[in-house]
Amino acid sequence: MPQKAKKPCAHPGCPQLVTDGRFCINHQNDGQKQRRERDQYYDEIVRNQKTKSFYKSRAWQAARRRALIRDHYLCQDCLKEGRITQADTVHHRVEISKDWSKRLDIDNLISLCASCHNAHHGGRMTIIYH
Repeated sequence: MPQKAKKPCAHPGCPQLVTDGRFCINHQNDGQKQRRERDQYYDEIVRNQKTKSFYKSRAWQAARRRALIRDHYLCQDCLKEGRITQADTVHHRVEISKDWSKRLDIDNLISLCASCHNAHHGGRMTIIYH
């Protein structure tokens, strides 16, 4: 039987080649950590029907629109860096899972581009509610 083709380890910058899985022996824990973080995010956000319903509500749509208008539809993080980027996401500075009462507080909302929003969440954001 032909041998499987080797592919690079999924850890950024790692030169090791692997035949099974995504990570080399040295970075297998990274894969497990990523899986745990992804599962935790899924459990907290996707499975949480209260949160899911909130992001589909008219109240959220109105608050989101107010934040985008206030910020002129520009990513506030990019502006701080001197870049002009259109915002397509509104981020809660204090996550709603941490303080539900701030979910519609305009002072808790900031307009961001997808890239900056993902950076705020450590790259774990895969679902963006509009």
